Amino acid sequence: MIRDRSLATRRSLVDGLANWRDRRHWQDFHRLYSKLIYGFARRAGLSDAEANDAVQETLLTVARRADGFRYDPARGSFKGWLLQIARWRVADQYQKRLPSQPHLSGLDTSRTATIARAIDPAGPELESVWNTEWHRNLLEAALQRVKQKVSPRQYQIFDCYVVKEWPVQRVQRDLGVNPAQVYLAKHRVAALLKKEVEALQASPGLQGK
Repeated sequence: MIRDRSLATRRSLVDGLANWRDRRHWQDFHRLYSKLIYGFARRAGLSDAEANDAVQETLLTVARRADGFRYDPARGSFKGWLLQIARWRVADQYQKRLPSQPHLSGLDTSRTATIARAIDPAGPELESVWNTEWHRNLLEAALQRVKQKVSPRQYQIFDCYVVKEWPVQRVQRDLGVNPAQVYLAKHRVAALLKKEVEALQASPGLQGK
């Protein structure tokens, strides 16, 4: 069980959602998942305003169903449960467009087909987008945890060399380090990052009653 606040869903966080007065749990939930849902909605084709609406509607749906949660990893993952809610909230935003854009069905069949696929609850496209965003957020969460376990200097070297993909020569020049320090930082931070990602992937499941 992961004991700190991270993208992985903790039993205490999930259980706490059933209590509407528990502001800390809801703040944690919003902080951990609103960015994920927003990125998913944007990549699904929504505008900034539509994506923000989808985020709020998804969180409201979670709030309405919170008292019916049952923590049962054997029946399904939290990731899949949240995807099911988020994809329908994205679909709602597409549906809101259609009444005000009747010309889509007559003049732009390719766009209409794209919308139809995006709002299909059984379609694979949004699940692929969701998985991409989920792993992106998981990696960001893992990086934040790693930053707390290495020196600022080592993380800076890793960030420049691995994340920003600077050549070794530039890292040496700009940070005033030698090649051995660059490769040592890469090896140590990468090893820690792998462990953190594996830990986060072991998140518990969640299923409604």
